[in-house]
Amino acid sequence: MNLSIQTLCRDCLWHGTDAVKRCPSCGTPRVVSHAELGQLTMAHLDCDAFYASVEKRDRPELRDKPVIIGGGKRGVVSTACYIARLYGVGSAMPMFKALKACPEAVVIPPDFSKYRHESARIFGAVEALTPLVQTLSLDEAWIDLSGTERLNGGSAAFQLARLQKWIEEEVGLTVSIGLAPNRFLAKIASELDKPRGFSVIGKAEAKALLAPKPVNILPGVGPVFGKTLRSDGFATVGDLANADVKDLIRRYGESGLRLYELSHARDSRPVNPEHDRRGMSAENTFNEDLISQEALEAELWPLCEKLASKARRDGVSSRVIVLKLRRSDFKILTRRITLPDPVQTARALFNAGRDLLKPELGVPYRLIGIGMADVVDAQDAPSGLFQTTENRNLKTETAIDALRAKFGSKAVIAGRALKKPDHTP
Repeated sequence: MNLSIQTLCRDCLWHGTDAVKRCPSCGTPRVVSHAELGQLTMAHLDCDAFYASVEKRDRPELRDKPVIIGGGKRGVVSTACYIARLYGVGSAMPMFKALKACPEAVVIPPDFSKYRHESARIFGAVEALTPLVQTLSLDEAWIDLSGTERLNGGSAAFQLARLQKWIEEEVGLTVSIGLAPNRFLAKIASELDKPRGFSVIGKAEAKALLAPKPVNILPGVGPVFGKTLRSDGFATVGDLANADVKDLIRRYGESGLRLYELSHARDSRPVNPEHDRRGMSAENTFNEDLISQEALEAELWPLCEKLASKARRDGVSSRVIVLKLRRSDFKILTRRITLPDPVQTARALFNAGRDLLKPELGVPYRLIGIGMADVVDAQDAPSGLFQTTENRNLKTETAIDALRAKFGSKAVIAGRALKKPDHTP
């Protein structure tokens, strides 16, 4: 076991201490070289265009065609393969816009049971290397391999290259890997060489590498917050790094301190397996079947409050909202929508759930549920500072959380919860 390695072949797993452009063992140019290669242990693994890649693997005739995973003209794109992305198609894009940009695309409805199965195969192999795995969704996770070198027979870089090779050969899918000193840099590294990439960002060059990048590369900086930062004179990460930290805190509160730390390539967050959650939900079965929109919405609202409160307590958010309904004949319906940005407020959940409910009205139901799929760490979710409805609602609902924690769950009751609809079918 040699932790001083600086070069690793991703095809035959040869490794050495000298930087080379081609593997001296097998001749491939697919080598990764870095002075800190043998010492780094924090990684981010991202499956390449996961849903679309699973479908292409199972249907080889689609290999050279643009493939979009999604549903209906009124739906949105779940995943676009790399060919479709060349036409400008991206995740969460409305389907009608995607088909306008790429009319020859093959559209396939998502098969989440199949994707969950493949995800379990991949991350089962990851968890065999270390218990420190924090999944963000079905197709990506942070991995902390510190202390596993002797047990698994090599450095973290060697283990990851071996894992990447196994996934490609045994599962038939490709993944991209980023290796770095911390979570933030590992995620950025995994985006540098997609698909089928393996990139390294070391501590020595991290700050200089980040400096010219636009501010929206930082987690938590969405379009609205990014516009605010640019208008305040912070167009690049380097601009934030050169700023007075007290000024950033005065302008942006806790977000200002976090921006300052990230701009200096610092991120102290550990990999937290407790956040290894891909979805969460709340549901309720009625004493009698309900049919009216008013009655169903009255049952939906407290579930949204319950779920949003838990999401905030656990520090997670999601842009994939799922509505669950069970009819009087016990048939279960699930409907989902992908929002532009992750949310964690009851109002956002309720608005999404209500939109999903409207087309299903007219028949009696015995159960309703609301869920968040593919949850992410809320700190990594785009933030619009205080300019967006979601952030204004978040301040309000967080304050309500505090009041209820101090004075009881009935200390604050939303106006919607006071409505008493007629539950008669």
